[in-house]
Amino acid sequence: MRRNYMMFSGFILFVILLSSAVVAEEVNWQGPAGSRIKEIRYSEKEAQPQAMAAATAAATTTTEAVLSNVIDSPPPAGFVPWIVITATDEYTDAELTGDYTAEACTYTGDPPGGTYSQTDFFIGLFDTGASAHVIGYHNAVKAGLYNDTYLTEKNEIEVSGVTGSVFAHVTHPYALFMDGLDALEPNAPGESEMVLPFSTASEMVGESNVATLIGKDPETNPETNQDLATAIGTPMSVFYDAHIEVDQMITVTQDGTEYTAPRITFYDKDNNDPNYPNYIPLELKPLGAADVQYVTYGFDPEDLEDIILGGFELDYSPLTPSIVMGTSSQSLFFVHSVDITEGIRTAQDRDRFMIDTGAQVTVIGDRVAARLGLNPNNWDFQVEIEGVTGESIKAPGFYLDSLTIPAVGQWLEFTNVPVVMLEISSPEGGKLDGIIGMNLFTEYNLILRSGGMGFEDDPRLEFERISTGPVVGDIAPETRDGQVDMLDFSVFSAAWLAEDSDGNWNADADLEPAGDSEGVINLQDLTVLAENWLTSVTL
Repeated sequence: MRRNYMMFSGFILFVILLSSAVVAEEVNWQGPAGSRIKEIRYSEKEAQPQAMAAATAAATTTTEAVLSNVIDSPPPAGFVPWIVITATDEYTDAELTGDYTAEACTYTGDPPGGTYSQTDFFIGLFDTGASAHVIGYHNAVKAGLYNDTYLTEKNEIEVSGVTGSVFAHVTHPYALFMDGLDALEPNAPGESEMVLPFSTASEMVGESNVATLIGKDPETNPETNQDLATAIGTPMSVFYDAHIEVDQMITVTQDGTEYTAPRITFYDKDNNDPNYPNYIPLELKPLGAADVQYVTYGFDPEDLEDIILGGFELDYSPLTPSIVMGTSSQSLFFVHSVDITEGIRTAQDRDRFMIDTGAQVTVIGDRVAARLGLNPNNWDFQVEIEGVTGESIKAPGFYLDSLTIPAVGQWLEFTNVPVVMLEISSPEGGKLDGIIGMNLFTEYNLILRSGGMGFEDDPRLEFERISTGPVVGDIAPETRDGQVDMLDFSVFSAAWLAEDSDGNWNADADLEPAGDSEGVINLQDLTVLAENWLTSVTL
């Protein structure tokens, strides 16, 4: 049992918090590197009075150096950016043109043989953490891509994940197009199954002449017992801006599976409407990206005899999927700076955090964990992660005191932040410091601005706090400022235990029960204030 003391304007409030065990919970979250989180369970540590601790810390602070958007205790898992995807046969003949680059375009070409664009679409992740597009086996079959026309004869790529790696097919180039879930319509009135209308499909954006990875049949492939996740990665997001409206959730059903995601709209990269005033500068790293392309197979030593005899022909089939070509490898989006605190320890100005729209959780690597003094054997929670091989591992999780992302305009600051400790490879070589996942943005609408290739401006993540109306606990000043902070705390403490009969009772400070004043400011009201501590909205 832990006793916590909190100073309240000249008197001390004594709070007793009892520890409680939390049972394991089955979940189905998208993790980093194509993984899936199956379970979360919490330690039997004593509960942390997180909001009250924040208030105590704030009591010693009279000014803020930077105006911040503060979120107290983000959820362990955020939203999933599901999108609608369809394929056509549009490509450029590399043998005739020598052109291996992908081209941004609106819907063009014809669906693969035997498919019908209105029904043979598929749903996948808009995933900035994927360096190449990956089409799961079942989706590839449905889209007409799992055949000799699209699969190269001998080329495969090793796909790495958190539990090992598997091999996936490399395809010949074709075209992929995407849109948000709101592009779909019910097949008939009252039906849950959806179709992709012709009029909507013709307006979808995407890229042609792109080689992708396709998963193998999980039932016949000894490497894995599960299908690869379908993910449209950075090779697409460098061409388009993505507007992610978290306050506009959409649910659709396809093949008996229900998908819920924010409304996502894609725009050409030169579009400036809509826009948000605050943004996080991003970097496309490694630097030096010029285009999205695949690498041809070229010379194969096994063909040496054919070369000597004069019967050799250059193989133009893709050796690799199309990737954003950086100076040393495929490029991905990185946050320019992240600051983390845990107790007296800090990890400041970390620039190896990748932003991953396909990960519902936020991750830190062991170098950051070491800097913060975290012990993987003394975790706050633990998750079971299933990787691309179908095998599972358990990873420790922690609630960190704060995680701050400097931004132009208002900074983003998160307190009591749930993170998973996990090692993820970096495209720059070595390991990432961590991954910024979507659990940090459940209270924000976002615009991911493409850029960073050639002489383009750097990419950035614009954000706007979702306005939810009046903030509970925002009782000062009288005109309200959209924030629950020390100004509100001062007014609240002055009203503490002051009854109506005394003539100085502040009805605004009577927060519980909600909407029904009881005429006294007591522990119930304090609890509500603590739960909403440091909440803020833009008024």
